[in-house]
Formats: sequence, C-alpha cells, structure tokens
Amino acid sequence: MKKYYLAFLLLICLPRVYGQEASKTDAVVFQAGEQITYKLRYGIFTAAEAIIKTENSTQKFDGKPALRIHAIANTAGTFNLLFKVRNQYQTFINPTTLLPYYYSEERKEGGYKHNDKVIFDRDKNIITANSGTYPFTGNVFDFLSAYYFARNVDISGLRINDKLDLRYFLEDGVHTLTITYLGKEQIKCGLGTFNCLKFSPTIIPGRIFRKNSKLYLWITDDKNRIPVKAHVELVVGSLVMDLTQASGLKYALNPVKK
Repeated sequence: MKKYYLAFLLLICLPRVYGQEASKTDAVVFQAGEQITYKLRYGIFTAAEAIIKTENSTQKFDGKPALRIHAIANTAGTFNLLFKVRNQYQTFINPTTLLPYYYSEERKEGGYKHNDKVIFDRDKNIITANSGTYPFTGNVFDFLSAYYFARNVDISGLRINDKLDLRYFLEDGVHTLTITYLGKEQIKCGLGTFNCLKFSPTIIPGRIFRKNSKLYLWITDDKNRIPVKAHVELVVGSLVMDLTQASGLKYALNPVKK
C-alpha cells in the first residue's frame, strides 16, 4: 500500500472510530444535505482543507436507492509549493445499512497520481478494484462509508481502554486499524467547545511518524457524533485537524456554554 501521508492526514477523521462488527443504532444520525469542513494546521499555518458532502443519489444499485458522499481534500497556501494535493473521493452507500456499494477516488499528490474504482459485491463477498479482486467477510468499508457508519455505532457499552477494530479496503486489500477508547473530554474547535469522546488510533512509524507518536481523535458526545478535532505527532512538529464548518445537520450542534 502506497504511503500518501498528507492525504491520510486530510481524511484522518474518516475511518477511525469503532469496531468492525459493532452494531449500528436504529436511527441514522446524518441526512442528505449535510456538509462538513475541516482545516489541517501545521503549527500556526493552514496546510490543507477537506470538505465532505452528503446527498441523495439519482443512481441506484441493484434497484436500491443510495446516498452519495463526496469529499475533496486540497492543500492550501505555501503548502501547494511544497507538496500540492488535489484529491477527490466518493462513495455510494445503502441509506439503511450504511454499507458501501461503490467507491472511487482521484488523487493528485505532488507528482503522484492514482485513480481507483471499487465495487463491493455483498452477494459474492468480493471486492473488485483496479488492482484486482479481493474476498471479504463481514463489514468492510472504504474511507467515507467507514466514517459515516462509525458515527452510527452503538457505543453505550464502551469502557476506558477498550480496543476496537475497523476493517476497510484501501488500494491493495482489506486492512485493519485498532482504536483505543480513552474516555470523555471537553475540546475546543473552530465552532466552539464540545463534550467529546476521545480515541487513539494506532500509528505505523515511518518517515513522518516517530516510533512513539500519538494520534488523538475527538468525537462529539451527542447525536451527531461528528469528529471535531484530531492531533498527531510527527517526526518534526505536529498536525491538527479542526472542524470549521457544519451545515445541514440532522441535529443541532450543542457547544458547551461558558
């Protein structure tokens, strides 16, 4: 799997929340028309922006309706000179089960370009991508569908230090990420201060992460379950993902009143 680090950090809030076979709540917490915007900061500088939109799709899969989720992730300012990123991702999901039918991505990262189209055949338990076919069982997601499914997982039984797994398909196969639940905490983002659930996904050390680097992710402790902030330590400095805009939400945001 190619290591496209900045794109990973741009979408760090997407597929990293709950367990692979965890049960979904009855009520879906989001709706068509939702739009969420994040900014990625390196120190005092804005490095990039990611926008995620949800809409009803005119396209059907096996005669069934679908929701389309579309994300754009772009570098900003002087970071375009250092390592320009222009990425687009989309997924079509079942509006009831939230499992993906089809996923595609178009990535332009520096001099690297990559396109992929991924079909999830749940009758045959086969994923078909540009790189080949891959068998799977149970719940397997892509970046975007993982995020939206995760927001709907029943977390009422979670205890501090519980470890959860999420399986997702990326480019060359099905991968598993382990996440540790760290409890509740108030956190400030671009839209105010929120009561949040705190998680720590695992990190693979390499050119950009230290051996002991930590990644923290905060999710609103309300009906929306929106990631509002992520913080990851790098070999030099750190990156912060911050929620800066949210509209079309099914439930009103409820920041802490000071």
